[in-house]
Amino acid sequence: MSSIGATFNEIAALGGPVVVVLLAVSMVTLAVMLYKLWQFTRSGVGRHRALAEAVSAWDAGDKARARAALRRSTSYLAPVVSMAFDAGPDAVKRLEAEAETRFARLERGFRLLDSVAQLAPLLGLFGTVLGMIAAFQALQDAGSQVDPSILAGGIWVALLTTAVGLVVAMPTALVLSWFEGRMDAERVTAERAIHIILAPRGLDAATVEAAAPRAAVHG
Repeated sequence: MSSIGATFNEIAALGGPVVVVLLAVSMVTLAVMLYKLWQFTRSGVGRHRALAEAVSAWDAGDKARARAALRRSTSYLAPVVSMAFDAGPDAVKRLEAEAETRFARLERGFRLLDSVAQLAPLLGLFGTVLGMIAAFQALQDAGSQVDPSILAGGIWVALLTTAVGLVVAMPTALVLSWFEGRMDAERVTAERAIHIILAPRGLDAATVEAAAPRAAVHG
């Protein structure tokens, strides 16, 4: 543990306050990533085998098997599908809103990850600019006794902040892209399930949505 602290202090001394900020941001970002992975796993994101079986059974007209399969599902979308089983064609928008509420819970933290992916390189560049200013000030203070190692060392330290910024930003952008891809797939799964359950065979999703306002008028 002491060696990690010594390494942290050494990096902070080399890169200055900007590197310290980036290291703090990286730890927060890592914590958010791990939490989102745990949340996705706990919610059953991507694990919809029993849910798909329930939807297929309902589409085939076997409602008893559909409900039995749904009871085995550990997916966070199971309550939405259960509501769809007991709803009419006019409930499409409500069920989509229920699904979006669950998606919103899973997407909390995405904005933070997106901000880190965009701002970390800029923060690293800011540190580089500050380091270059300090290097040239040292060069100016040296006067006629110019030592090239002063400028070279200053540039090396300055560029360290850019490197740290990129190291923080690139994995964050990659993981965020993966999270967003999973959520896009989840939306497709939910939309398909809702429309298959509510649309009788031979009707497409547009027909079901068109039936909603008519049902509201007659009601």
